[in-house]
Amino acid sequence: MSGYARPVQLPVPSPGPDAAVRFVREHLADLTCDTPAASENIRGGQTAADAALAALDVTGYAGSRNQVWPPERRGASRMSPYVRYNLVDLPTLWDHVADAPSNDRRKYRDELAWQEFTRHLYARFGRDGRPALREELRALPPQPSKVWDEPWPRDMRCMDATVGELHADGWLVNQTRMWLASQWTVRAGARWRDGEEEFFTHLLDGSRAANRLNWQWTTGAGNGKAYAFSRWQVEKRAPALCRECALRDACPVASWPADQRTSRVAVSDLLRGDPDPAVTAGPESDGPESAGPESGGPESADGDAAVDAVWLTGESLGDADRALVAHPDVPAVFCFDEPLLSGLMLSGKRLVFLVETLADLATRRPVEIRRGRVADELAGRRLAVTFAPVPGFRRRAAKLEPAVVHPWPWLFRPRAGRIQSYSAWRKGMPAQPDR
Repeated sequence: MSGYARPVQLPVPSPGPDAAVRFVREHLADLTCDTPAASENIRGGQTAADAALAALDVTGYAGSRNQVWPPERRGASRMSPYVRYNLVDLPTLWDHVADAPSNDRRKYRDELAWQEFTRHLYARFGRDGRPALREELRALPPQPSKVWDEPWPRDMRCMDATVGELHADGWLVNQTRMWLASQWTVRAGARWRDGEEEFFTHLLDGSRAANRLNWQWTTGAGNGKAYAFSRWQVEKRAPALCRECALRDACPVASWPADQRTSRVAVSDLLRGDPDPAVTAGPESDGPESAGPESGGPESADGDAAVDAVWLTGESLGDADRALVAHPDVPAVFCFDEPLLSGLMLSGKRLVFLVETLADLATRRPVEIRRGRVADELAGRRLAVTFAPVPGFRRRAAKLEPAVVHPWPWLFRPRAGRIQSYSAWRKGMPAQPDR
């Protein structure tokens, strides 16, 4: 299927992981880096997301969120794959924990705000199509890697267990993400961008916003202090891994890594202010008036009468998607972007998760699944879509000119102020979400 010239509409599979795996192996396997399989423990789809939300209780979260092993002691919410595709949005999670114990509520909401911060950064820097999330304020110098034959040596039990979980499940607790990122960059001296790509390939919640900024934070970008991974963290959070390790008596990370000097680099003026936050944030209200040139499409005065499909993007696949809610009587159409995916070569787990989600949605409304160039596959249709704060959406919307663009469900709508650090950004936001 080379050349991307022939329109391709794919069948809608039955719900469930088995059907999704068969679908990806038959129709999308050449766009993956491995043999497509489902995540061992995380299901895609709104039904799964709703069940996870209903079961979410963050009591004890502040004290247990960083626990690693055994898995049953983990306090992490595991909601991030559903947040990534907007099956559950950040405002919904913020409200869901309103009655949690104060310390747990504060910590969980702080994590939600961090996710929003990364989106604000990406939206501001990506507005003109640039792929970079931000320019580092400081940068680690190249490090020698003679000690390490590979960034994640699998003879270390802590590395073997976490890399294995990344590949099998497509999800990791935040603590082990920091271990892997620090081992890759601070210890082994490998390029952080390569490590970020490895995460992006395999994580179900892989995003250029949170994933990229977290890797930069690990290297010390922003404050000059890299995250130092050592045996101490493993002994504290997962002591069984050290006991089981073949290198327990010759641990290569037994001591703290040496302090590494960082150097300042130039920063962008966009970190200090946004010249047009309305463009960064997208439309502010539902309705035809939201579809102006700055939002990605021409005005439409007829609502549903002017729309023949809802264009679903990978940023927003939930039942609460604004365009889906506003236009219930037209089909939803999703296109697997063949040129993009052939360059990314993601793990099949991510595509299986997406297919599970589309098949689940198809039990409630008509869904079309296509493969090819998005602009070609959807050309000539009167589309409604929910704004997505990512460069790819802006580029594609400029070509498709949707009839109606609905607003993104921000937790805090972007403002013009400083975004040089999380603390500076948070000071510029209200104490409670915008409503």
